[in-house]
Amino acid sequence: MDTDLLRRIASVSALAATAAAVACGGDQDVQSPSPLMAGVSIEYPLELWDQGIEGTCLVKVRVNELGGVDSVLVVESSGHAAFDSAALRGARALRFRPATRGGKRIEVWAKVPVHFSKKPRP
Repeated sequence: MDTDLLRRIASVSALAATAAAVACGGDQDVQSPSPLMAGVSIEYPLELWDQGIEGTCLVKVRVNELGGVDSVLVVESSGHAAFDSAALRGARALRFRPATRGGKRIEVWAKVPVHFSKKPRP
């Protein structure tokens, strides 16, 4: 893999990994799912990287009882189809500690912001 590609992947994975999952649905007694990995490699679209374009996309993921993601959709577009598509592909690879209600694993929807930035986050 070339160095430029590694740099593009690393810059997004560090930012996307900080995405906080929040259970949707308003149930007070639901323990929200939590991401299992510190980072997920989401490839920064080359054409946007080369132009210096940055953006944020908000995706919604359905986290199943095993912590996998079985559905994804864009809730708020970044304004760039390439970012939105990359965020959807990356979100499918996320893994979570499943949400629970009353000690039982449940399926929930969670919102995950994905930030595309050329600047590393502290």
